[in-house]
Amino acid sequence: MSNGVITSDFTLAGHAGTIVGTSWRLERPRWIAVLVHGYGEHVGRYGWVAARLNEAGASVYAADHAGHGRSDGERVLIRDFEPVVEDVDRVLDHALEQDPGLPVALIGHSMGGMIAARSTQRFGARLAATVLTGPVLGRWETIEELLALPSIPHTPIDPDTLSRDPEVGAAYAADPLVWHGDFKRPTLQAFHDEMQRITIVGHVGRSPLLHLHGEDDRLVPLETSAAGLAKIAGTATESRTYPGARHEILNEINRGEVMADVLAFLARYLPVETGGRRGA
Repeated sequence: MSNGVITSDFTLAGHAGTIVGTSWRLERPRWIAVLVHGYGEHVGRYGWVAARLNEAGASVYAADHAGHGRSDGERVLIRDFEPVVEDVDRVLDHALEQDPGLPVALIGHSMGGMIAARSTQRFGARLAATVLTGPVLGRWETIEELLALPSIPHTPIDPDTLSRDPEVGAAYAADPLVWHGDFKRPTLQAFHDEMQRITIVGHVGRSPLLHLHGEDDRLVPLETSAAGLAKIAGTATESRTYPGARHEILNEINRGEVMADVLAFLARYLPVETGGRRGA
């Protein structure tokens, strides 16, 4: 424990076995942030994000998805994203058991942005606001191209697509909890099906939702994500993009600016302490 932050791990019964998470709890939080990580990664990569959210008055909770990080399940195998969305709702239940009565923000990145968007469609009444960073929405041409092939070729994520900060890519490449192998066909099909489902269900109504995206995102291109966002945008949906930024905008060289924008948006719906800080 330091500066009133208590960091600990937790486990929950998920749809495919045990899911393992981390909480960064404050002694006297004013709100809750639930982080939803992306494909092939894990919540341990979000330490600095959690620290900044702690400074803004939030207790933070996050869990590795099934087949990711320290959680059970065959690596990166997801046959249907709806049970994963329900796992995230279990994390929300856990957070509210630990810090009852507080408003909740959901913050999802990439695949986690897709999951967070669907969570907002399904469970938006439980959320004060949602933030999507580089979300997989609408359609992802990479998936369509791979599904059309008779066999999936070698498809590891290129660390250089993540950030202009070379240390981010180097740390990602050296991380043993990150998946460095190929996509699996059932997971690709599940991505495709979930994006279609989100588009069909449509707008998130009055649920506050912020979409943030790097303009030089070569992994999840801005254009298709923005088109997908347009299908679900509600009356309190906002969007901002960052010139030159790549996929992981919360790990980009302008990460302080991005986080300041996140907190400024959330401050309209939650008791956020923004502090006027824009540095990393």
